[in-house]
Amino acid sequence: MNELEQTGLATMRDCWITGGTAFDLAPAAWKEIAGGASPDERERLLLAIAAQALDVGLRPAAPKSLKRRPPLPRLGLPLLPERLRPLLRAALKNTADARRKARVATLVAGRGYVLHPMDWMPSASDQNSPDIYAPWIDWQASVEGLKIAPQEQLTVQNWDDFYPAARRIALTEMRRRDPATARSLMEAKAPGEPAEVRLALIELMHFGLTPEDAPFLKSLATDRSGKVQELASRLLARLGEHGRVGGGADDPVAELAAFIAEGKSGFIRRRTTYTPAKLKSPAQEKRRAELFETCNLVDLASRFGVSEPDFIAAWQFGADNNADIQISRMVAASGSDAAVTQMADTLIAEGGKPALFVLHLTPRLDSRRKRVLVRLILKDTPQYISALTLAEGFEANWLEWPDMTNGQGLAALRSAVAGDDDAMKRTADDLLETMGFLATAATGEKLIEHVVAAGMPPAAASLAFLRLNAALTGTNT
Repeated sequence: MNELEQTGLATMRDCWITGGTAFDLAPAAWKEIAGGASPDERERLLLAIAAQALDVGLRPAAPKSLKRRPPLPRLGLPLLPERLRPLLRAALKNTADARRKARVATLVAGRGYVLHPMDWMPSASDQNSPDIYAPWIDWQASVEGLKIAPQEQLTVQNWDDFYPAARRIALTEMRRRDPATARSLMEAKAPGEPAEVRLALIELMHFGLTPEDAPFLKSLATDRSGKVQELASRLLARLGEHGRVGGGADDPVAELAAFIAEGKSGFIRRRTTYTPAKLKSPAQEKRRAELFETCNLVDLASRFGVSEPDFIAAWQFGADNNADIQISRMVAASGSDAAVTQMADTLIAEGGKPALFVLHLTPRLDSRRKRVLVRLILKDTPQYISALTLAEGFEANWLEWPDMTNGQGLAALRSAVAGDDDAMKRTADDLLETMGFLATAATGEKLIEHVVAAGMPPAAASLAFLRLNAALTGTNT
């Protein structure tokens, strides 16, 4: 509608406002439509036509920066039933960050549903959401329009037809099923990707990692990204490949070894021990932490002339809490699979506070060991029950009620809820959120009853995740 037509419509509108008639002011085409009617009826007809014209012709134009996007992809599971959405929104509102919101989505996916996009939407860079949301992540990442990933297997030829999330899922599955083919794809396509994408691709190499991957990982020593080089070095270390062989005064492994005291224990059967040296300043503490973060376990053990298992077996846990945490993280990042499981089994068998260091190994542990760890903390170390809030990489929906009652864990939680210590109450709130993820529906329902009986208000926000869990009683029910 041009400016002259808009002025004409405004004049007709003014006539109607003042009680007059506008037939003589109407465009010729409108007069032809309304001319055969009575005077009153033709005014009503013109008013209807004008209203339509104003509604359509004067509608604000969309800004040129606005882009038309394809419809949001339909996911492979049904939407969460409408009756449960208020519980879901309460659970999401009470979670502190994107990682915890993804845990809510993970539990719901485990019970057979996906969330409504108006309640929650993964971001384009989301790496923690369930795989079922990959089409939404790629939809978020798309700018000009979503491409539909081919249904056939990912290949060099159709690589660019996949968006990052769909490609990550395809490569993950391929690494588990056919690691050599997945590695060949990465060798061919990763060099052309940006650094952050290369890093994400190389991280997938830990699925099905074998010595056959070593040549490719060694070739990444000259990658343009320092982060990619470091990640490749850590993966090689898991295979027993030494990263540093210098051994000179400037060698960081030698520098780290200087922070560790080698000794002997036992009167009859003398055995070697490795104990963190006493530090003299915060600067030394900082430097040691940096070295533990950048050096690899296999290089450190070799520096002392022993194997990874021998080094871990001789490490004196309990002498320095910070050093214990740092070496646990080093083992998780660069230790072989055997070293990781050996350390986890040793610490779990020892129990007590040392078992908590296994929490740093959980990204490398199988489901059975993770569950053993959680049950051990609940059963034997109620004073450290708050450590469960650090649990990462665990599966949802498996903690049974006997796991809660087999020991002092539930009593410790109830005591924190009933007490007057604000810090303990906040810890209890965080722990209840963790339990909302780990517990079965039946366990969630019973846990709500117990903490309410201990004094928590039934409508407390910290129970939101558990309430959602308890209401999700089964797959698609």
